[in-house]
Amino acid sequence: MRVRDLRVVRGKRDVLHGLTFEIARGEVVGLLGPSGCGKTTLMRALVGVQVVAGGEVTVLGEPAGSAGLRRRVGYATQAPALYADLSVAENLRYFASVLGAPRGDAARVMDEVGLGRHRDQVAATLSGGQLNRANLAVALLGEPQVLVLDEPTVGLDPVLREELWELFRELAGRGVTLIVSSHVMDEAGRTDRLLLMREGEILADGTPGALRASTGAADLEDAFLRLITGEAA
Repeated sequence: MRVRDLRVVRGKRDVLHGLTFEIARGEVVGLLGPSGCGKTTLMRALVGVQVVAGGEVTVLGEPAGSAGLRRRVGYATQAPALYADLSVAENLRYFASVLGAPRGDAARVMDEVGLGRHRDQVAATLSGGQLNRANLAVALLGEPQVLVLDEPTVGLDPVLREELWELFRELAGRGVTLIVSSHVMDEAGRTDRLLLMREGEILADGTPGALRASTGAADLEDAFLRLITGEAA
């Protein structure tokens, strides 16, 4: 994945200011930054659903949003995209048919996100955490090569978060590239690399260990605060 001089303008205000970076296959990259810093806008640009003012985004060798990427890129938004009057299984079977995913894929992803026991539960009756898991399950359909996940573990208990991060590492081991936004610092430490954003710019780019070392911080939360406030050593 390659991003070059990416600009996004909303109204008369620049939301992303000429971002440039590359992400290798099988890498788990975390997006970290305050609310409103441009994380979701960047993720939308990566999957090709964001109007851009300039620059280019290339995913798996094709321009972001190309028809050839529809079955190769999975995207989980912050707001679950499910039909409220359908059960979990019905939602997943529907999206699997739209994507042309193999038969049995709905059952596979339900098990991967821990929703097997809720397969027949109507989406409208799911808890917030269950909805997030169902939303993630949709993104996993068809075994995509790139996963773009916007705060996929919000509202989940620590045990389930641990299980999902084990799944993310397993997927990365198979060569899947993951871009994951989060506000949880212990999750940031699980990534291979972090992009720290502020006000539409990349403030820092490096491994969790390198970012701690460069700021002289004992933990990622301290490193993040030092970078944000311009007090990095």
